[in-house]
Amino acid sequence: MTSAVVRVTVVNSEGTLARPSRRRAGAVALGILAAGVLAMTPAAAKGPDSLADLAASVSDAVVNISATQTIDQKRPTKGQEMMPGMPPGTPFDDLFEEFFKRRQQGGQGGQGGPDLPRQRKSSSLGSGFVIDASGVVVTNNHVIGEASEVTVIFSDGQKLKAEILGKDSKVDVAVLRVKPEKPLKAVKFGDSDKARVGDWVLAVGNPFGLGGSVTAGIVSARNRNIDSGPYDNYIQTDASINKGNSGGPLFNMDGEVIGINTAILSPSGGSVGIGFATPANTVQPIVEQLQSFGETRRGWLGVRIQNVDDAIAENLSLGATRGALVAGVEDKGPAKPAGFKAGDVIIKFDGKPIKESRDLPKLVASTPVGKVIDVVIVRGGKEQTKAVKLGRLEDGEKLAAREPQRDETLERTASQTALGLGFANLSEEMRNHFQIKESVKAGVVIISVDPGSDAAEKRLQPGEVLVEINQEQVANPADAIKKIKALKDAGKKSALLIVANGQGDTHFVALPLE
Repeated sequence: MTSAVVRVTVVNSEGTLARPSRRRAGAVALGILAAGVLAMTPAAAKGPDSLADLAASVSDAVVNISATQTIDQKRPTKGQEMMPGMPPGTPFDDLFEEFFKRRQQGGQGGQGGPDLPRQRKSSSLGSGFVIDASGVVVTNNHVIGEASEVTVIFSDGQKLKAEILGKDSKVDVAVLRVKPEKPLKAVKFGDSDKARVGDWVLAVGNPFGLGGSVTAGIVSARNRNIDSGPYDNYIQTDASINKGNSGGPLFNMDGEVIGINTAILSPSGGSVGIGFATPANTVQPIVEQLQSFGETRRGWLGVRIQNVDDAIAENLSLGATRGALVAGVEDKGPAKPAGFKAGDVIIKFDGKPIKESRDLPKLVASTPVGKVIDVVIVRGGKEQTKAVKLGRLEDGEKLAAREPQRDETLERTASQTALGLGFANLSEEMRNHFQIKESVKAGVVIISVDPGSDAAEKRLQPGEVLVEINQEQVANPADAIKKIKALKDAGKKSALLIVANGQGDTHFVALPLE
């Protein structure tokens, strides 16, 4: 897998699994410095005289995880067996196939050797910790992956086969069960919200498969978003975390688990003093669900949201850049009967403020299914409160299964243009060309995008449908041009567009009028 100069690497001992960052290297460094984080190393900072008592009290509850997966693979051609470095599909394939066929016909009574599939085993090592003396173990989902066999190895050398009670890829957590002969040493989750930047922490795990190791550092930052999932709010620490530490606990000075060590930010795959742990308060509800049901049961609001930028905030009279903009409402979701509409801005959920859009999914997901919640929105510059009974996210995901993507290779000529966009009527021909669903009932089709325009920078694409301009429906290309001209004449700095893709999912785009 190719990687950028700076990348987010999930640490496991099977090998480096890189998630290239969406940010440029400079942007990552700038983001950390701008937050005022100057993470001092343990050697440079004045800390406790010794962490030996703490390490001794928790280490027996930390385990190594060995996961084995059986992988089917196609038998290589005879040419590849003879010359392993040779890629498939070369002229030598046929030559070696013919050679082996003749050999088999002469030595094995004419029996040809078919390319039979064969299997290989892939193993990985990670870390975990016991949360229940009866044998419940927590680790990262990526540590066990699709393993067919999981073994938990304890500090005294004891090895026990583990049953997978449940796992969740969104928060990257898995829960295992072993059957010990006697009660195990267990540790408890602490309140990760109480962890402050500068607090000392202890990481325990199995780096590089070496066995139990202890490293110390501080909380460098909180609520970090590394674009690894929908609920990112990592604890950043400079305690050394490396491949094999994945799934291990991050302890506070009271011996409580405040996070699961999950990822590092590194150009090399090794620790450079920037590690990330999933907060205990994020993990604990998921662990409880996996123990009880074997699956997650997250709350679901049934809206599609996007960020609010300065231009959108101005157009919607928000007064400040805040909240989560509702780009669309699911027809079969809980928000629909509650009266939510595209263009609403959610600023408070169950009494908790929504400062930016990524705050909302975490709050909704952690709320019990079926609970009635008050949601404060801004519509037309005024606040309203909506009561909504949450559904279950997993049910909503089944309803939201996507159809194959449309073919956008045909060249088309624009009938009218504005803001770097070419428009055409939403005709049956255009529906067929772009595979636009019948649920998109009105608007004009975007059939060209000027590569040098702001529209291209905002990633508008041919085949999308312009539905509204400044919350007024667009009837045809001439109407779109007229509305844009009226905004310019009124001295507006930007136009707020509602755009639908071929599946009918809408989002807001603010384009400058200059």
